[in-house]
Amino acid sequence: MKLRPVVLVLLILAGFYYLTSRLIPQGALAGIVQRRLADTKGLMVGGPINHFGLTEANAAPTVDAEEQQNIGVYKKALPSVVNITSTQVAYDFFYRAYPQQGQGSGFILDKEGHILTNNHVVEGAQQVQVTLWNQKQYKATVVAVDRTHDIALIQIHNVPNLEPATLADSNGLLVGQRVYALGNPFGFSGTMTRGIISALRAVQLPSGTKIDNAIQTDASVNPGNSGGPLLNSHGDVIGITTMIATNPNGNADQSAGIGFAIPISTAKAVLGDFAKYGHVRRPSLDIVTIPIGPDIAEELGLPSMPGILVERTLQGGAAERAGLHGGTQRMYMGNEPVMLGGDLIVGLDGEEITSPQDLGNALNEHHPGDVVTITVFRGQKKMSFKVTLSDAKEMANGQTA
Repeated sequence: MKLRPVVLVLLILAGFYYLTSRLIPQGALAGIVQRRLADTKGLMVGGPINHFGLTEANAAPTVDAEEQQNIGVYKKALPSVVNITSTQVAYDFFYRAYPQQGQGSGFILDKEGHILTNNHVVEGAQQVQVTLWNQKQYKATVVAVDRTHDIALIQIHNVPNLEPATLADSNGLLVGQRVYALGNPFGFSGTMTRGIISALRAVQLPSGTKIDNAIQTDASVNPGNSGGPLLNSHGDVIGITTMIATNPNGNADQSAGIGFAIPISTAKAVLGDFAKYGHVRRPSLDIVTIPIGPDIAEELGLPSMPGILVERTLQGGAAERAGLHGGTQRMYMGNEPVMLGGDLIVGLDGEEITSPQDLGNALNEHHPGDVVTITVFRGQKKMSFKVTLSDAKEMANGQTA
């Protein structure tokens, strides 16, 4: 009788062993235990190779505040951004014609279908096609161009439910502000990248034209971004992405970490001329200048203050007619020959002028034919001149400032 409990325990153990080793598939019981563990610690997966414990995230918000801002900018701006395909006729070695296509970006300005982009995106095109964010395609016509600022206005017709972009003011921009580039790099539509304003400087376009107060950014831009919007953190347009910095070999096949955008305030002035005259009337002093700091000014016998030195006045131009003087002494700054000894511009209509950006912003507030007061130092003598601004397009040599 005393052996009966022992025998019973042995029978139960033998039955359990037989059940788990013969009747239940291998790993099934472990799977039950593992799934139980997954409810509290993570996910256990098993198979022919091994068993793995995967730690899963707890339920939480999918995006943080910064990511939410990025998403908000994208959702706001995307419907106004377009892909532009330009087609022109090219010729092969045997002078056989074939279509050659280029791609760029742009953004919608109004419900009538006007779109702003770069001139180099559509220049020379026999056909321009616009693809909206919803992949619908329309033929576009070129309304007006400004080669000087690399700006073009095109239009698509009879398109319902267009969503125009919101344009900001680019005059108060600061280095360090967050920016977003939205466009179609390499044809990948609806691509957004993020960076900051890394500088505000004058840059020279491939055409040779200098753009004052251009926005330099480290937001990644590539071929196909040209003409697309550069946005602030509210999703408003502050510039038109126009070019990538070239490397020492002169190539810019991909992002170099430095891109440039035309300030939207400059584009607004151009659009104003398009609307009023059908072409651009650009005010000019007709001078060639170089910026100098207080230390160089003092070496030249000028007051120790920043300003713009008049290197040369264009013959018959606005500054020469008003009596401003250019340089008379040839010297070198680095490897660049310059003419020194001219007037130092320090003000326009009472506003301080310390850089080409200041002068460009001040001139953008005026039109050809306006009379402005230019304050200069000629040596140590402070002088003022009344200058009637000319139209830059009237100058045969095309050099304006």
